Amino acid sequence: MIFLRLVLEFAKTGLFSVGGGLATLPFLYEMASNTGWFTHADVADMIAVSESTPGAIGINMSTYAGFKTDGIPGGIMATLGLALPSVIIILIIARFLAKFRKNPLVEGAFYGLRPASIAMITVAGLNVAKISLLNLPAWEISHAVGDLFVWKALALGVVLFIAQKKLKWHPVIFIAISAVVGIVFKF
Repeated sequence: MIFLRLVLEFAKTGLFSVGGGLATLPFLYEMASNTGWFTHADVADMIAVSESTPGAIGINMSTYAGFKTDGIPGGIMATLGLALPSVIIILIIARFLAKFRKNPLVEGAFYGLRPASIAMITVAGLNVAKISLLNLPAWEISHAVGDLFVWKALALGVVLFIAQKKLKWHPVIFIAISAVVGIVFKF
């Protein structure tokens, strides 16, 4: 039964997460809240692992979430569930797109999907920032600004942002540096 539920939950995610892998994040947060398969903090870990492994981030996150839920079979089912709607839609669209590509309604639909994708990715990014950079439980107790932030994570983020702009290294190097710093300083 868990396999069917994994396929259905991730098929829903795959069907409606327009805009790439990061657009799956709102669905993963909802899934975490509704199913208890993983926590919101686990989603942040999923992002870190998915960004640092080869492949599409959405597929990597679905595999990670499915594995966390029910091991290797769960990872396979979640991945199949996420990919299935896209494969079906691509096959249908490929058949008809050449014929309808210049249609104003089709062009309008593609134009309208862009801001929706940006909004979903922005919300997901803000959720990740909230989990990674803010310590809301400590702040709710003390109401001290010093307790609001995870200062080590904030400092690392600022240093990496500046280093990325100045050094122009490959993102994998910054991901590796972040992993080492996280291990050493126990973020």
